[in-house]
Amino acid sequence: MSPSAVAPGSQPGPALAPPSVDERKRRRLALVGGSLGNLVEWYDWFVYASFAIYFADSFFPGDNPTTQLMNTAGIFAVGFLMRPVGGWILGRAADRHGRKSALTLTVTMMSVAALLIAVAPTYGQAGYFGALVLLLARLLQGMSIGGEYAASATYLTEASARNRRGLGSSFQYVSMTCGQLLGLGILITMQHTLTTAQLESWGWRIPFVLGALFAVVVFWLRRRLQETDAFQEEAASGEDAHDDSTRGTLKALWQYRRQAGLVMALTLGGTVAYYTYTTYLTKYLVGSAGMPKTTATLVSFTALTLFAVLQPFAGMLSDRIGRRPLLITFAVGCTVGTYPIMTALGSASSYWSALGLSLLALVIITGYTSINAAVKAELFPTRVRALGVALPYAIANALFGGTAEYVALWFKNSGHETMFFWYVSGCALISLVTYVLMPDTRDAALSRAEAGADADRAGDRGDAAAAPAEAVR
Repeated sequence: MSPSAVAPGSQPGPALAPPSVDERKRRRLALVGGSLGNLVEWYDWFVYASFAIYFADSFFPGDNPTTQLMNTAGIFAVGFLMRPVGGWILGRAADRHGRKSALTLTVTMMSVAALLIAVAPTYGQAGYFGALVLLLARLLQGMSIGGEYAASATYLTEASARNRRGLGSSFQYVSMTCGQLLGLGILITMQHTLTTAQLESWGWRIPFVLGALFAVVVFWLRRRLQETDAFQEEAASGEDAHDDSTRGTLKALWQYRRQAGLVMALTLGGTVAYYTYTTYLTKYLVGSAGMPKTTATLVSFTALTLFAVLQPFAGMLSDRIGRRPLLITFAVGCTVGTYPIMTALGSASSYWSALGLSLLALVIITGYTSINAAVKAELFPTRVRALGVALPYAIANALFGGTAEYVALWFKNSGHETMFFWYVSGCALISLVTYVLMPDTRDAALSRAEAGADADRAGDRGDAAAAPAEAVR
């Protein structure tokens, strides 16, 4: 049975036996390893967006600050175009060779990309060659992050106890947000210790050097991780050679094209909203509300800190009531709330008013961010789970998430900034329809062991039809 057959109102199975001490240690290490690696990946990813206001004119000279930001945002968006490539290559690797090996590879690639940006020559030193180095680094980052999302989402979900998958997967956005907070924290520190001229001249390179150093630590940590039981079970399942050769391939994914389509549709609204209120927020407060850069950065930092704290609570809630209620709440709030929130933010005159509005938006978005990793992983069987999460998610991000900031700046530059607000609402509306029509995935079995336990419980009750749907075959 496909996970799409899970009844929206189904109840979780009986409580599982308490894990052993060793099992608890293994899960804690998995949570830390998956999260910290994700933190470094997204630190490097978001540092580019956070420091763009200081290095834009180093690579793109001119008199129009908006045009300079559009150029750097364009390179930011190009990085997203490599996400499907990274999702395909690294998702396949995670399904064929294990989640651990894919996680180790992604953090290595991100470290190299960060070093490239740190040493890229400016326009005054090498003309547009510096912009080319910047572009190459972003392409490598995009490829890395395309595989990182799927590998970490799959790993965190599979490594969590069945009745705590929402909680476990919520740490993906905790780590993503903490990566951005680390970048913003470094930015705030540098804003108070360096002059604007120093930041624009050489200070912006420092966070990229730090990102490469952080990655060395995480590389060592991820080498200590254990592979998930679900993947080990699949690798040792003894299936015939033909089935094994298709594991993690596009041919295998095609069998689950409906689930892949669901991943794209449910990602659409969430990714546009997330990047609007995170990477674009600081620029919007500076460029549209007229806030000082330091104040806008502090607003983002405070709001994102509270946002990160919210994620585990929302994840735990989804483990009790299901995934769909949270997703629907997010989509309704984003559809009807984006225009008034963004309009009010555009005229916010103080730190507190901007913070309150930003928090309102991020609370709404939590309904998506806290559980989307678990929902996507619960849609696919083990042999194609990483690729199934990676490729459709990466395509949706390349088309909508990565371009959100560029679209916003394009509307602003053309004198129709409010049209972007309707664009965000429209994307959320499409996802809302998807959430309403799709089943709840909370009770899907992610391994044969879980599916067997479900069948045994159903047999004991004499009600085979009541067994939760499986994500394995």
